[in-house]
Amino acid sequence: MTFVATARTRPDDAAIIDRVGKRDRRTTFAELDDWSARLATLLREAGVESGDRILLLHPPTAELYAFVIALLRVGAVATVLEPSASRAQIAAALDAGRPRGLFASRLGALLAVSMSAMRRVPVKFTTTRWIPGTISIGRARGLAATPIVEAVRGDHPALLTFTSGSTGVPKGAIRTHDVLRAQHVALRSVAAAAGETDLVSLPIVVLTNLAAGATSILPAADLRRPGAIDPVPVLAQIERLGATRITASPALVDRLVSAPGAASMLRGVKRIVTGGGPIFPDLIARARASSDAEVVAVYGSTEAEPVAHLAGSGLSSADVAAMRGGAGLLAGRPVPETQLRIVPRDAPLAASLDMLPEPGTIGEIVVSGAHVVLGYLDGRGDAETKIRHAGRIWHRTGDLGSLDERGRLWLFGRVGAAIEDERGRMFPFAVECAARLVAPGRTLAAASAEGKRVLLVRERLAPSEHEALEHALRWASIDTVVDECPIPLDRRHNSKVDYPALRKLLGGRAMARRIRGGR
Repeated sequence: MTFVATARTRPDDAAIIDRVGKRDRRTTFAELDDWSARLATLLREAGVESGDRILLLHPPTAELYAFVIALLRVGAVATVLEPSASRAQIAAALDAGRPRGLFASRLGALLAVSMSAMRRVPVKFTTTRWIPGTISIGRARGLAATPIVEAVRGDHPALLTFTSGSTGVPKGAIRTHDVLRAQHVALRSVAAAAGETDLVSLPIVVLTNLAAGATSILPAADLRRPGAIDPVPVLAQIERLGATRITASPALVDRLVSAPGAASMLRGVKRIVTGGGPIFPDLIARARASSDAEVVAVYGSTEAEPVAHLAGSGLSSADVAAMRGGAGLLAGRPVPETQLRIVPRDAPLAASLDMLPEPGTIGEIVVSGAHVVLGYLDGRGDAETKIRHAGRIWHRTGDLGSLDERGRLWLFGRVGAAIEDERGRMFPFAVECAARLVAPGRTLAAASAEGKRVLLVRERLAPSEHEALEHALRWASIDTVVDECPIPLDRRHNSKVDYPALRKLLGGRAMARRIRGGR
């Protein structure tokens, strides 16, 4: 286990800094190593064995990461849900994942008591003492540390991550120990190095930092809704604790860099890395204007992380002009560890995987690599997303893209979101990207409704903004711009348009009347 080796070489460095009450809590690498080793003993005493799945219902704290490391020590599988998962999604994941145990905060333990599916989970660990039928992890303090790490094969599952299930039943993506190691390597070009201090909202990056020897500051915020957090306490953490980096979702980065006084509190930040949702050029511009940091936008997914990345300094005026004209969103060059292909609609699959397409060809982005998840739990989702060809497993991302003459990747949104009418094919995502360059910071969605191509805007627009958007989007043949519209976003990062929910919204009578009437 790489973390154990790191803990031996950097024992006194802070591994995790989180907020407990009104104080900053520093947990060193040595302390986290010892804590996780004692928790491993507790797991063994409770009957947890190699291969058992343990569901995590706990916010990001030092306790959570000590417990995850303990699970890896004994060969168990950390089973992860999105922080914003609904009760129905939790129940579906329980049914599919069949966990042997769970680890919960006080609120998570109360939820476990209230849900019949959770009550059936045999072993329950918690950070509290008073809930019947649970094992407090505080008991680990009196136990001997387990120095031995369970020997497992590289293809042994390490993490099981359930997707949101917005397009159907949640799927469990299996990261094996080999995949985690390969992901650590693939992230090196954008991840923190040993000795750096990184404010992190993305759990997989915390694990990468722990392996690398970097300090992770956990934001003092409710990460279930990153687009609605109060940025002031988080900015105060960054300044007080001397963070040199930020690695966070676009919605959280936007909250931080757009806050009053952000520039003075971000003076020490040298790099901002953001991913997990679309990173539009207006956000890159705001982040660069609010700090002297290098801004890096990362494109990837649960199954393939990372795929490509783009430094904000590499975004030229010609690139911005292309995006303004409907060329899509520039995601940058694929990382060396990723083999990437573009599969055009109706093209022969084998031929598309055997060679790169002509520059500008639009099709589904398909990727392969040692860090790409090979399959889902019980094979649910494999038939739709995995391709076995010439001894390699390829993953269909479900995203549309193209490569330019320089080998850079451009994004056009989800495969099923494209709109086709008598005027041709329109990519809503490309329209939204262009519109954000005219109306930066706005929440936008392009769609088709009532026989019209429409641009919806959550905020209220001034008449001049209406006219500017209509003029700038003439290439997309947008019929009308409608403001003050509710626009559903993904629950996880609050940054992607939820198109299925949007289509339901547009089917309502009130929205139909607004669209027929224009503004």
